[in-house]
Amino acid sequence: MEPYSVKALEPTVASESFAATASVPAVRIRNLKKSYVLKSETVHALRGVSFDIPEGDFVAIMGPSGSGKSTLLNLLGCLDKPTSGNFFLGDDDVARMSDDELADIRSRRIGFVFQSYNLIQQYTVVENIQVPLYYQGRLGAAEHQRAVELACSVGLSERLDHRPMQLSGGQQQRVAIARSLMNDPYFMLADEATGNLDSVTTEEILSLFDRLNNEGRTIIMVTHEDEVAARAKRVIRLADGMLSSDRTNSEASREEARQRQRDHVLALAQRKD
Repeated sequence: MEPYSVKALEPTVASESFAATASVPAVRIRNLKKSYVLKSETVHALRGVSFDIPEGDFVAIMGPSGSGKSTLLNLLGCLDKPTSGNFFLGDDDVARMSDDELADIRSRRIGFVFQSYNLIQQYTVVENIQVPLYYQGRLGAAEHQRAVELACSVGLSERLDHRPMQLSGGQQQRVAIARSLMNDPYFMLADEATGNLDSVTTEEILSLFDRLNNEGRTIIMVTHEDEVAARAKRVIRLADGMLSSDRTNSEASREEARQRQRDHVLALAQRKD
């Protein structure tokens, strides 16, 4: 492994290019539809969904089983293609791209954070963070140092050489978050990122998302938990494959959600005492 330095690391991963710019859309969805044929029956998973996500937004996507939430997640992650409609990342309509082009988009423009972390057990923290670059042949001293800086920025400066089995669930999710930022993605796509975490660690990860968003990162978070969604700036709800609502959380209501979770964590700590 190459030697690395952790000197003079700033506690931030945002670059100047990611200053919050609400007028610039990171994502534009226009009349997005997706249908499947199952046992000769056509299932309309999405029935014409439209919305914009500006750079620097923090959006929670919610919906019950059968609402189209998972289908929308797959389309946003470029894991599938719509039946019709448009999905723009910047100026590029990825809905019209080939499978190879979509694979390139996934590796370069989207930062994934999964519920189950999806770390490689044989790799160290720094090596896991570098994974997005392995497939692009872009590993060098500068990239290695950036992985170290990202690890330190999410609170893992003492765990750089540790492997996943030596980390707690929250620490593993921090590795996954740092990995998602390695390519300076258009947006972070978090799929139930707190689903495997206890209340204390959930608060830590949501606070980290708050900080990253304040630094200008665009976050799209799929969740089924109302208290988690209350931390986002917007909540988009789906029902029956359609947009049910798109509402903004006021900063006051977001702070109330933060305080509720802090109070809950404090109450848990007092019970343990």
